[in-house]
Amino acid sequence: MDGASLPAEGEGAQTPLQNLGGDWLVCSRDPVQFRSAFALACSAPSGRVVLCDPGWGHRERAQLATLLARSRQAAERGWLCIPTGGSSGVLKLARHDASTVSAAVQGFRLHFCLDQVKALGLLPLYHASGFMAWLRCELSGGSMVDADWWEVEAGRLPTDVEGRLLSLVPTQLQRLLREPASADWLRRFEIVFVGGAPAWPSLLDNAQAAGVRVSTGYGMTETAAMVCALQPAAFVDGVRGVGMALPHARISLDPEGVILIEASSLFHGYTGSPDVGPVLVTEDLGQLDSLGHLQVQGRRDAMIITGGKKVAPAEVEAAILGGGKVDEVAVLGLPDAEWGQAVCACVPARISKEAIAAAIEALEPELAPYKRPKRWIQLTEWPRDEKGKLNRSLLRMLLRPHGAEGHG
Repeated sequence: MDGASLPAEGEGAQTPLQNLGGDWLVCSRDPVQFRSAFALACSAPSGRVVLCDPGWGHRERAQLATLLARSRQAAERGWLCIPTGGSSGVLKLARHDASTVSAAVQGFRLHFCLDQVKALGLLPLYHASGFMAWLRCELSGGSMVDADWWEVEAGRLPTDVEGRLLSLVPTQLQRLLREPASADWLRRFEIVFVGGAPAWPSLLDNAQAAGVRVSTGYGMTETAAMVCALQPAAFVDGVRGVGMALPHARISLDPEGVILIEASSLFHGYTGSPDVGPVLVTEDLGQLDSLGHLQVQGRRDAMIITGGKKVAPAEVEAAILGGGKVDEVAVLGLPDAEWGQAVCACVPARISKEAIAAAIEALEPELAPYKRPKRWIQLTEWPRDEKGKLNRSLLRMLLRPHGAEGHG
C-alpha cells in the first residue's frame, strides 16, 4: 500500500491506506474501509496517522504533501492529524493523540450520562464530527450503524435507530423535518445533535414542535468536536443556545466577547506550527448567561462593517431563514465605495425572484435598515460539502466576479 502521493480524485475507495514518507494516510468514503485502514495505520510501529478527504483536488493534496514534508523531522506532539480548513480555506492539520480524543469521549459520556454510546453514522469519518461520533461508540464498547445521507434524504430510512444518537448539520435537519415519515423517524433517536453551523430559531422551533430530542452544541476540530452541548430535555423545554461546557472543558470570554476554551481534549497544535498553550483563543464571539449556558454570536473575522456599524452575518441569515421564504442563504460583506462593505445575501439560483422579494419584505420589521442586505446574488453553483454544509471558502471564490474580495 505504499505510495508517493495521495490518491487522485475518485481513487479513494481503491486506496484507503497509503504510506507517504513514513506517514499513514487514511483516505476512504466507505466507512468499513476507513475503519479497517485506520486500524492498520494505528498498528504501524511508526509514523503519523493522517485523515484525508477523498474529494481533495490537486491544490489540497499539494498542501498536505508540503505540510507533512516540512514537519517530518520536527519533534511535534500528536500522532493523529485531523484536517481542518478553518475560515481561510487553507488546509491545516490539527495534531491530536489518544489522550485528547479519549478525554473528549469521556467528557461526552459524563455530560449525557451514557455508559455505552450507540449511534447512526451519517457524517464522513474523515471529518472530525463523523470521526468523533464513531470513536465515542468504539471507546465505550457501543456500536455504530453506517448509513448514507443521500439514501436517508430520499426516504430510505434505517430501522435500527432506537436508543441511538444521530449527528446532523442544520440543513439536513431542515430537509428531514419536511417529510412526516422522516420527522417521525427523527423522534425515535435518543438524541439528535445539530452542529457544524448555526441553526436558525424557526428550525429549532419546528424540531421542538415535532418532538425531536435535539442537542445543539459547540466545538471544532481543534477540540476533538464538542466542548459545549445543550441537554435535550432543556431543548424540549424551550431553552436555546449551545448549553454548558462538558466536564472536560472550561469556557470563558475575553473582554471583547471572544470565546476562550480550556480543555483536556485541546489539540497540541497544527502540523508544522508551534504547540498551542493551555487556552485556545477562538475567532468566535459569544455570551454566557448566569447558568453558564453559551450563546454563540458568530465569527469575529466574519463581522461586516458597513457605514461604521457592525453586522453579524449569522443574525441576518437567521432572520432570512426564519421568514420561511428562502431555505438556503449565506450573508457576507462585499466591498462598497460608499459604505466600505455592503451586506450581501447569496442564494442558490433555484430560489425565485418572487421568493427573494417576499424575503426582503419580511425582513423590514425584523432588522434595522443597515443590517438588511443591499445586494442579493443568485448563484448557479451552490457549494455544499457531502455533509450538506455550505463551503464558505468556495463561495467567496465564486463571488469574485460579483466584486467579492474574500470579506465575511
